[in-house]
Amino acid sequence: MTVTDAHHHVWDLSVRDQDWITGPELAPLRRDFTLKDLEPEARAAGVGRTVLVQTITVPEETPEFLALADEHDLVAGVVGWTDLTRPDVADELSRLRELPGGRYLKGIRHQVQGEPDPEWLLRPDVHRGLAAVADAGLVYDLVVLPHQLPACVRAAAALPGLTFVLDHLGKPPVASGALEPWASRLRALAALPNTVGKLSGLATEADHASWSVEDLRPYADVALHAFGPGRLMYGSDWPVSTLATTYGDMLDATRRLTDPHDHTQILETTAGRVYDL
Repeated sequence: MTVTDAHHHVWDLSVRDQDWITGPELAPLRRDFTLKDLEPEARAAGVGRTVLVQTITVPEETPEFLALADEHDLVAGVVGWTDLTRPDVADELSRLRELPGGRYLKGIRHQVQGEPDPEWLLRPDVHRGLAAVADAGLVYDLVVLPHQLPACVRAAAALPGLTFVLDHLGKPPVASGALEPWASRLRALAALPNTVGKLSGLATEADHASWSVEDLRPYADVALHAFGPGRLMYGSDWPVSTLATTYGDMLDATRRLTDPHDHTQILETTAGRVYDL
């Protein structure tokens, strides 16, 4: 098995500020995190390939990530960003694919979690952009909060030809221990065949200092029953996950949360299939 980390980030603050890193809780992230930092940790954990995911909504980042993928054999795919509302979004997706490393572009993501409109995904201009993503043969990663999941359901139902990947399982309230209404909303999304979930980011939603695998288990179990292992993939969410755990411990926790018979699908084949790695 080639373990696939289907969700991580990198950034270099000398190239571009990460303006979302604010306040004392996020202070440990206010430094550079590069592929040179990640690679020894990934290799030591048995990870053979990764998916590099966008962090901020600027057009320069995606070409940089594609070039990184072209230079480093660890990165097998990139989920980038482009403005879905631009009239020429289809042309822009084609342009990105023609860049150095363009073959590594596998998906698009927008920071929907930061949009004040809970139905941003349902706007006509966004719908048109999502349709262009589908036409390009790419997938769409959803980074949303629980209250935005109903809009995700409607968007996925309206675009059955587009695969929607739910990052971090929609950020359930692990620290509080509450399951509802998040669980019902996740089940509604998972009922649609063109949706996939990422077992990622759960430790970050828990108490950073005292979380245990058992704190995460109820949320992982909901996702496992809703999506099934064939529509779930593992992601480290490194380096954000370092707020709560180490790279290796996050992968170990995921193994403990899932049945060994399902590990090949969750840790390798789902990501390989969905992202065409």
